[in-house]
Amino acid sequence: MFHSLGNYNYRLWAGGALVSNVGTWMQRIGQDWLVLTVLTHHNATAVGTVMALQFGPPLLLLPLSGFAADHLDRRKLLIFTQSIAGLLALGLGLVTITGVVQLWQVYGFALLLGCVTAFDAPVRQAFVSDLVSDDILANAVALNSASFNAARMIGPAVAGVLIAAVGEGWLFLINAGSYAAVLASLWFLRVHELLTEGRPRRTPGSLMAGFHYVWQRPDLMAVLVMLFLLGTFGFNFAIFISTMSVTVFHGNASQYGLLTSAMAAGTMCGALFSARRPFPGMVLIGIAAAGFGVALAVAAVMPNPYLFAAVLFFVGLAALTFMTASNSMMQLTTERAMRGRVLALRIAVVMGGTPIGAPLVGWVVDHVGARWALGVGALAGVAAAAVAVAYLVRYRRLRLYLDAGRLRLAIHPVQMDVVAVRVAAGERVT
Repeated sequence: MFHSLGNYNYRLWAGGALVSNVGTWMQRIGQDWLVLTVLTHHNATAVGTVMALQFGPPLLLLPLSGFAADHLDRRKLLIFTQSIAGLLALGLGLVTITGVVQLWQVYGFALLLGCVTAFDAPVRQAFVSDLVSDDILANAVALNSASFNAARMIGPAVAGVLIAAVGEGWLFLINAGSYAAVLASLWFLRVHELLTEGRPRRTPGSLMAGFHYVWQRPDLMAVLVMLFLLGTFGFNFAIFISTMSVTVFHGNASQYGLLTSAMAAGTMCGALFSARRPFPGMVLIGIAAAGFGVALAVAAVMPNPYLFAAVLFFVGLAALTFMTASNSMMQLTTERAMRGRVLALRIAVVMGGTPIGAPLVGWVVDHVGARWALGVGALAGVAAAAVAVAYLVRYRRLRLYLDAGRLRLAIHPVQMDVVAVRVAAGERVT
């Protein structure tokens, strides 16, 4: 489960990223709580607007961010983006602790951070393939998710305590300081051991090559449609959990942090579960999407925060199984020269749906209640699972049949070796 940690560069990167991710999750909780309870009176639409501003730029800047992830030095680009993100956290912290923070300022910082994230996120995901070889890439991707979600479990719990003790502004300043860890890990990497071969040459069609590549891959197209459905309507956890905590269970910041940590515990288990699978495929991705929809539907009817927290564990388990499996599958079946652009498209689909889904889900909360908003997310999970079934029926010959009176399932196998699918822009996949 942990064999990719034997690689020095990956181990160093994972350690620095863990510290930085704890700070990031502390800031996310502090930012949502600041908007929901200080700058507005429990206005879920305002929280959705912050999410839309923060996650919208990856979609708008998609061609440039994918091009940068494949053609520029990923280590140097990460040093730049992580430094800017740290300065933005510092700025938000200063205006908050001085008492001059206003809602429009939070909107502005969210938009600027979204622009930085548009370039940072695909580079961070593609950078894992620079640290390790393809034979352990799936394990490294899964452990990356486990590290991120360990931080997701620790950060909100700490944030809930610190908000009550010192206020939201100090969370932002602590997050600014945490960027030093990931910057140090990037600085001390053994640069000569990075796997940077196979970078594409810059050509007139490089910006759009990722779109051509994915368009000819029905498996990648199916995954992207599923990611859009879940990213737009299902993964609005900041709205789901905060509004259930405040408007349904009438809790404080500590309860909100603990509920978020309960889901994060499930996400970490989902990431570790995925780490044991050398090649996650469409069947696992579809099952995880269906499990997410069912779990979110059950969470919507829970009568108290304790049962809600218990079900959130399974929501997180299904969500991260889906995200990690789909990430590994997309990287392992995409040649190295195209990974940055494909991952940029993936991130743009997940984050780009947020400007549509987050305000809509926030509107549902404000007008009909938080439980109905969870129902919207549950329907998205079921729809995503239906997309997986449709792909399996059409391209993998999925069918049910009777054998000696028993109902059985048949599916056409695919090659499980990790073989790069080499497609240049405009070529046809055979």
